[in-house]
Amino acid sequence: MSHHELLERHRQVLPSWISLYYDEPIELVSGKGCVVTDADGRDYLDFFGGILTTMTGHAVPEVVEAIREQAGRILHTSTLYLIRPMVELAEKISELSTIPNAKVFFVSSGTEAIEAALLFCCGARRSNQVLALRNSYHGRSFAAMSVTGNRSWLASSLSPLRVSYLHNGDRLRGPFANLPDDEFNATCAADLRQVIETTTAGDVACLIAEPVQGVGGFVVPPDGFFASLKEVLDEYGILFVSDEVQTGWGRTGDHFWGFQAHGITPDLLVFAKGLGNGVAIAGVAGRADLVDSVHTNSISTFGGNPLATAAALANLEYLLSHDLQANARVVGSFLLEGLRQLEARSPIVGQVRGKGLMIGVELVEPGTTTPAPRAAGRVLEEARARGLLVGKGGLYGNVLRIAPPLSVNRQQAEEALAVLGEAIQAVEANWGQSAPPTAPQP
Repeated sequence: MSHHELLERHRQVLPSWISLYYDEPIELVSGKGCVVTDADGRDYLDFFGGILTTMTGHAVPEVVEAIREQAGRILHTSTLYLIRPMVELAEKISELSTIPNAKVFFVSSGTEAIEAALLFCCGARRSNQVLALRNSYHGRSFAAMSVTGNRSWLASSLSPLRVSYLHNGDRLRGPFANLPDDEFNATCAADLRQVIETTTAGDVACLIAEPVQGVGGFVVPPDGFFASLKEVLDEYGILFVSDEVQTGWGRTGDHFWGFQAHGITPDLLVFAKGLGNGVAIAGVAGRADLVDSVHTNSISTFGGNPLATAAALANLEYLLSHDLQANARVVGSFLLEGLRQLEARSPIVGQVRGKGLMIGVELVEPGTTTPAPRAAGRVLEEARARGLLVGKGGLYGNVLRIAPPLSVNRQQAEEALAVLGEAIQAVEANWGQSAPPTAPQP
């Protein structure tokens, strides 16, 4: 069956708002390491990893074998029964979290984990007031969407929460963008204090934030940004939730968790995506008093199930034993340097930013900071035509998102840099031609 035939079937039975990349969407049917193959047999370098989910690589033998072995024993029991791999995984994550004596609650998706974190904080603080950052993304459910500060992803203005939005870490645009880092952090902290004192009733439950904004276009605040905010939060007893769905597990290179770049420890951290390497698993790790603050009976039907936790255990062990965090730092630094050289010679590259293997390339109208979403859509197409898959996001849909599996090697990074250079050059050569933008992805 051709890609076109499958697309027609897709359109008949799936919602129109489910985004698909490319003018002619493709079906990926297999993969190995950082390479995937479509239904026509064409290979691509995968530099988006299923939206930062394929963390260690496609078809990692150790992970495949763990899934196969567990599937041959039992797939599901629910949390009404003891689940050995769930306990073992929780022990590892508790230790890795850096939160003293952390407890862990497993669910099936990042959105569901955000909901759990909000439940813990709002219940413990007896408040439905929440702080979030502008340009943030935290999921697609009712409450998770209500703390999302990106209009492209807000399906409704209705909300179960009262949310106040703060300045984010954008160093390209905004009223504070040109300040030195220390002044930027201090000014944003002063703004936080004013927001608390003017837009809330005082008893705010928490601030929820991504250390690096994912859907927002890999926006990276200065190191110490969240330390400045947390000083103010602590004065008011406001909890801090670090959304590590995209930044966790060493992806940022220098640190295992994104919050560690700021010298703080959160009250709760939310994880998902890369832990399962494609198997659905997510959760919350945090202070025991907060996780234990739900005083009703509860279960998680699929969260922590034997198959998902066995896969996650094998995947996490592979990540740690192969020191993929160090690889993210080394290969990520190489990619950033190459992309910044591209930025210096390309009039449509407005900014290259990122940490480790989480890199954003913001495309703009030549010589300005005006977003160029159509250019991003065309670069996406040109890169695919040359055998490279990357992502796209940002508030205006104009940021290329580069996030390969953490096992990517130097040769693959060199190939990706060459393709991206050619793709951007091709778009520059045909500047002004109309093309429909493609939708950003979480």
